[in-house]
Amino acid sequence: MSLPDAFLRTPLAHRALHGAGRPENSLAAVRAAVAAGYGIEVDVQPSADGVAMVFHDYVLDRLTDETGPVATRSAAELAAIPLKGDDEGIPTLSQVLTAVDGKVPVLIEIKDQDGAMGPDIGSLQVWVAEALAGYAGPAAVMSFNPHAVAAMAKLAPGVPRGLTTSGWDHGNALLLPAATRAHLLAIKDFDRVGACFISHDLHNLTNPRVAELKALGVPILCWTIRSAAEESQAREIADNITFEHHAAARPA
Repeated sequence: MSLPDAFLRTPLAHRALHGAGRPENSLAAVRAAVAAGYGIEVDVQPSADGVAMVFHDYVLDRLTDETGPVATRSAAELAAIPLKGDDEGIPTLSQVLTAVDGKVPVLIEIKDQDGAMGPDIGSLQVWVAEALAGYAGPAAVMSFNPHAVAAMAKLAPGVPRGLTTSGWDHGNALLLPAATRAHLLAIKDFDRVGACFISHDLHNLTNPRVAELKALGVPILCWTIRSAAEESQAREIADNITFEHHAAARPA
């Protein structure tokens, strides 16, 4: 199993090509990315009734006028909640894949459901695999939680999978035990979960483990690029970038 070449040639729009009138992870942002010829990175969270929903946060508050956890609402309820700046509701992963229709690569980040990067990941992976079944376009999955990636290896062995990785040295990462952060920083689970790429934080690209994987021929993606200067910096190491609020260079 290897990452399709499209993921190395086509810059990936972070949470799709969002902007004015196109909220992040919205169908409008997905359609805009396809029209512009960019690849797409999206996030998935579970609905209460077992559907993979394209949404970044664990709660509705920031991106909608509703409040509370995403996972307590049904797919139909979530679809009826308009995203701020748009009149469309929260889309399912299946809806996003239908909108893309194989025209550009789709990178799907499975959000950690354990809360501590542990094994209590629930069934979101099952629902992601169901949405991807039969999809013929270039698609790949990744997660910060190695247990989620390992689950995808069993549920959808033909779908390329990778680890979302970082320096684990800021924000909510600091809430994790030091031993957990050290383990994740060293990307020790790469072989165990059958990963074929990583998507690494721009600000930690000089991590020796990243260089080690690159020397082995592992594709290195990078997040999140927001300027031409950052893109130039990232491309010194990374094979491709995930970007937002920046007109990333497209392949000729």
